[in-house]
Amino acid sequence: MICMPEQLEQPLNTTNTSKPATSATKSSTPLSDGATPKFREHKPRARQHRTPAQLLSRLFGGYVELLRIPYTLRFVIAALFGSMVGPMVSMTVTISIKQVYGLYVLAGTLSAIQSISSAIIGPILGQLIDRYGQRQIAIPTVVIWTTAAVSFTLALVFHAPYQIFFFIMPFLGVQAPWGSMSRARWAYILKGDTVRTDRALAMASMFDEITWVVGNPLASIIAVWSYVAAFVFTIACVLTGCTLFFTAVGVTPPSIRERAEKAGLPMKDYQRQLAQKVAEEQARQDAQNALKAGKDAEQAEKLASKAKNTKQLGYLSPAVLALAATYFGLGAFSSTTGISIIAMANEHHQSQFAGLVFACFSFSSLIGAAFYGAINWRSALWKRYYIGLLVLTVGISSFIFAHELWQIMIVYLMVGVCQAPTWINGSQTVMRVVPTDRFTGTMALMWAMNAVGGSIGSALGGHFIDQFGSHGGFATVCVMGLMVMVLSLLGLPQIKKATSRAIISQLEV
Repeated sequence: MICMPEQLEQPLNTTNTSKPATSATKSSTPLSDGATPKFREHKPRARQHRTPAQLLSRLFGGYVELLRIPYTLRFVIAALFGSMVGPMVSMTVTISIKQVYGLYVLAGTLSAIQSISSAIIGPILGQLIDRYGQRQIAIPTVVIWTTAAVSFTLALVFHAPYQIFFFIMPFLGVQAPWGSMSRARWAYILKGDTVRTDRALAMASMFDEITWVVGNPLASIIAVWSYVAAFVFTIACVLTGCTLFFTAVGVTPPSIRERAEKAGLPMKDYQRQLAQKVAEEQARQDAQNALKAGKDAEQAEKLASKAKNTKQLGYLSPAVLALAATYFGLGAFSSTTGISIIAMANEHHQSQFAGLVFACFSFSSLIGAAFYGAINWRSALWKRYYIGLLVLTVGISSFIFAHELWQIMIVYLMVGVCQAPTWINGSQTVMRVVPTDRFTGTMALMWAMNAVGGSIGSALGGHFIDQFGSHGGFATVCVMGLMVMVLSLLGLPQIKKATSRAIISQLEV
């Protein structure tokens, strides 16, 4: 319709019941009779274009914020150096024993002894660190390990009888738990800040992946050139990490002994009262969660009373046992997958590409850790935990249908992003089950169970690979994957309940 000029001069009818005018036709002020309407010009909002640098800063700025806290960057780098001992020692031992004695069987046996020693001693060291302090336990541990590494190197140089290595290898398994100690420091510094603590745990897992991405190939390159240089480099990494770690001031959580002395109580009495405090805190949180879920006050009180009276055997609460079973299954699952891939590479005369396949998985896991920690998740932690497990187990179990290494590499790249987030979710769950002053020992137990599972998985997988080739190994992987899911689902009630709680920061008696 064409509007006549006189129509435009008519005043607006303020009682009009038609659809409201758009922002382009709204008047900025009320109109009096006979006033000419003034229309606000609609200007489309300019779209902001962010540069890649700005996007990265917005996504990963949380990590930078954490590393700006005094001394945190120092102990993060220190833990990175100290953790290099894990991937480098096993590779260096295998290569050096083969070079000097020409026996893969001897190399494999010695590596197994070191793994068993580490699995046994790790939880003991973790509990001692919680009880007596990081510095008091970790420094003597580094001295013992360094002495063993020097002895091992000298025995190689002088071609000592191979039997002597059976006495040295258990002491090479005495390694300070740098990753767990670093996580305990983050929990102490951030004092229950869930978002930043989760991000710090993700960053710690990211650095763990870096040690494996860098450590294994670096050890193989140096050890092939000179096994002496490989051991010297590893020793230098450990000593550098130890020095940096314990020169960081004001970030070390107080030990149970220090807190007991401060409270004027014997350590046993303090631990008993602390356990009661933890039970009361968990009962309070369970009651709050029950009320939020719509249960009446009487039911919530019963749940709280049950949680408060639940007897916990030291570090072994029901939720910790459920997690430990899952870590055991994941260790068996991962180790069986590894030796099956190596077997397949040998069958296809492509053994030189096996390392590249594993590097793809580690790289994918590193990327997964970086992005997982950068996101502020709103979904329930237990759901993320089980979704990650499901994707990981189903994806890797699909290797049974692979006929070429490149197919495995592609699947590894896709599902590897769930590897580190699964470990991160495990650490977050532990922090909601035990107070921070028992975190190091509990995480050491988790990794010990993972190592034990890995040893059993390697033995079973090796047996079926000898019988049926790599296909037999991947069939074992499927069975292991099913075992992981069954073990994890058996612990679903405990894990779901634990993850509904907030992080239990240090409680005082």
